[in-house]
Amino acid sequence: MIKTPDTSVGQNDTGNDRVNDKKTVSQDHAVRKRMISKSVLGLISLFMLVPILIVLLSWTQPVADIWTHMADYVLPQVLKNTAILLLMVTIISGTIGTALAWVTSMYRFPGQRFFSWALMLPLAFPAYVLAFVTVGIVDFSGPLQTGLRDLGINTAIPSVRNVWGAGMVLSLAFYPYVYLLARQAFLSQGRRAIEAGQMLGLSRGRVFFRLALPQALPWIIGGLLLASMETLADFGAVSVFNVDTFTTAIYKAWFGFFSLTTAAQLAALLIGVVFIVVLFEQYWQAKRGSSVTQGSSQRFEASKPAKLAMTLLCTLVFAIAFLIPFLQLIYWTALNFRQDFDARYVDFVTNSLMIASMTTLFIAFLAVIIAWIKRQYPDKLTKLMTTLANLGYVVPGTVLAVGIFIPIAWLDNQMIAFGITSQQFLSGSVIVMLLALSTRFMTVSFQPIDRQLQRLTVNQEAAANLLSDSPYQRWRQVMLPVLSPGVLTALLMGFVEVMKEMPITLMTRRQGWDTLAVRVFEMTSEGMWGRAALPSLLIVLVGLLPVWILLRQSDKQG
Repeated sequence: MIKTPDTSVGQNDTGNDRVNDKKTVSQDHAVRKRMISKSVLGLISLFMLVPILIVLLSWTQPVADIWTHMADYVLPQVLKNTAILLLMVTIISGTIGTALAWVTSMYRFPGQRFFSWALMLPLAFPAYVLAFVTVGIVDFSGPLQTGLRDLGINTAIPSVRNVWGAGMVLSLAFYPYVYLLARQAFLSQGRRAIEAGQMLGLSRGRVFFRLALPQALPWIIGGLLLASMETLADFGAVSVFNVDTFTTAIYKAWFGFFSLTTAAQLAALLIGVVFIVVLFEQYWQAKRGSSVTQGSSQRFEASKPAKLAMTLLCTLVFAIAFLIPFLQLIYWTALNFRQDFDARYVDFVTNSLMIASMTTLFIAFLAVIIAWIKRQYPDKLTKLMTTLANLGYVVPGTVLAVGIFIPIAWLDNQMIAFGITSQQFLSGSVIVMLLALSTRFMTVSFQPIDRQLQRLTVNQEAAANLLSDSPYQRWRQVMLPVLSPGVLTALLMGFVEVMKEMPITLMTRRQGWDTLAVRVFEMTSEGMWGRAALPSLLIVLVGLLPVWILLRQSDKQG
């Protein structure tokens, strides 16, 4: 019997080799994909860091004469005003926000359901709008003092154009940050925890100070740190009150002394102050945690005098921080509409819509890429680069304007030196504004997209990979439906933030290229409060969009 050679072993070896080859190709493809993704994320992070690095490197170019003047006449007042503003905002916004959060979340009183969301509406007001409306109302020729004189009351009201008036207005503008986070904290505790304290013999007042407040403190401090960063970044409001802070000093160094280097060095000092605040914010955020669990929705009953006091408190804050300024804007707009509205407003609105749309689409596109890479490769390096890519939001707009303009101006000069162009081409263009605004508001788009992407479970993603080999189909059928709500939120919030931004647009635009925010600055710098009302009202109406989004998100959590 002739034996045929056994080829099964060779066939098995060949089959194993093919499988191994496929595994090797798959592994190589995965490695290349990982390297490309990390490189893309690294480039985005570097792009976002360039303005900050440029500002910090400005200290290598000493400007002794100007700094001598600044150190003698500017910096002492700047540091004093900044410290006063931070202290006032911390105390006043913390007290108002915490008190309102406590009563609206724990008690039943007339108007409680209305005030629980209406007290968030001041977020729709840019601080600079609330500032000039307040000054316009209480000025000597304003409606308040005019009305008092008509009644025969000639008592003069002290001027609010000082650091104390600025601190009060900034506190009213930023208390909703504390209110939102504190209310979430109190709701998460629920009524059961409070009742447990009362069973131990504590009064409701002592329960608040000994039990509820300590547990909510990390959230409250988180809101205060957000308010502090907004205070450090503010430019428009302090300009209305004629108060010198770091942001106004940077503006004056650039456009008053015509020293971009001095402006950059002042910006570097401000970055140092901001990063100290950021470190505190990161610490308290870690203590606060990322989840909120809803407690009992039942609220306490209070005595009639207490209910009346709660209603009056909420009404007073709502009226001063939103209702009265909003009605005053409407009145001024109606009074000056025929005089103020002309063909220029077509350019104001068009320019505002154009830069807001361009910036929003650009950062939303980058945010989707960053969030997706972060999800695919959740290692420490990816998390670090993601943090760096979102660092611009904690940097004031004046700082980013300086940090973007310096390299752009250098590039323009190099192009002129090599004969590529005969004049500055990039400086003062929309490109500068786009880059600075994108750096400033990247995290506004990234956060809602990242949170929405986290809702996609590993099992859902694995099922999508099994159902289709086409990446396009997986994105269209699985990823896009999940991402769409987050992208929509990112687009809306980014659009509104860019519409409200003043210092970046003011400092980087070319002459004559004005937006609604720039129009507000020009009119308020001349004391024309009535003529600043129309662009301000348009900005406020658009600003109601993110407030509505925040309220919907808060309702879902609550």
